[in-house]
Amino acid sequence: MTQRTWFITGVNSGFGRHMTEQLLARGDRVAGTVRKMDTMDDLKEQYGDLLWLSHLDMTDTPALQHVVGKAFADLGRIDVVVSNAGYGLFGAAEELSDDQIIHQLNTNLVGPIMLIRAALPHLRAQGGGRIIGLSTFGGQAALPGGSLYHAGKWGLEGFLDSIGQELAPFNIGVTIVEPGGARTNFRGGSVKLGEQMDAYKGTPAAFVHVMIKDTSRPAPGDPEKMSAKIIASADQEPAPKRIVMGSDSFGMIHKALSERLASVEAQRDDAGSTNFPAPA
Repeated sequence: MTQRTWFITGVNSGFGRHMTEQLLARGDRVAGTVRKMDTMDDLKEQYGDLLWLSHLDMTDTPALQHVVGKAFADLGRIDVVVSNAGYGLFGAAEELSDDQIIHQLNTNLVGPIMLIRAALPHLRAQGGGRIIGLSTFGGQAALPGGSLYHAGKWGLEGFLDSIGQELAPFNIGVTIVEPGGARTNFRGGSVKLGEQMDAYKGTPAAFVHVMIKDTSRPAPGDPEKMSAKIIASADQEPAPKRIVMGSDSFGMIHKALSERLASVEAQRDDAGSTNFPAPA
């Protein structure tokens, strides 16, 4: 197996951590970014130069551009860029503060866009590579209480869909990953809730508060298997456009797309009524 070099944001927990452990164990190199460097001491001690680390806040665009450039300069070539870092912000839109909204979008949408833009000149110069963006079934389906999380993920998927077409001539493949619930620390450590308002209690938006706080029902997804599937996608030619992981993810996405398509199909005959008349 040819050794690859991966750039992954947020390697200290969740899918980022699982992927890093699996990649290092098989002999690949990983350039990883974290908010707290000491969270990676164990892997750094075990794997040494195979693990390149840098502190990075995804909302700091100048720092992001510097870190990406330094990783390419230090490692010579990066084969796969994985935009993984992010967190969940949930609650009715009115329950969220302006600062929470701005930080969520800067972390989950603007940050990944800037990350990928910073990597593109290097990927083109080396003749190709892969970009993998971690989304969620919530990038295709929307639920009450998740408006800002959905806004970031839907925006990210639109961006990745578009650049996948832009980058095909440069041998750069783009893949969107849409996992369902996984047994990571997402709910315990990567989720923030707005301050619940009395007006929304008893409404559909209130359920998200119960769902996040209720740990009695574990998520169905195995993060080890999911991480292995993401890694394996780098061997697929052409790059898969989307990877749906988890029966819950498949069910939610299939239902949302089916309903959306049915709504569009129902307007087939009427859609053209707003056109100018055809020339005589």
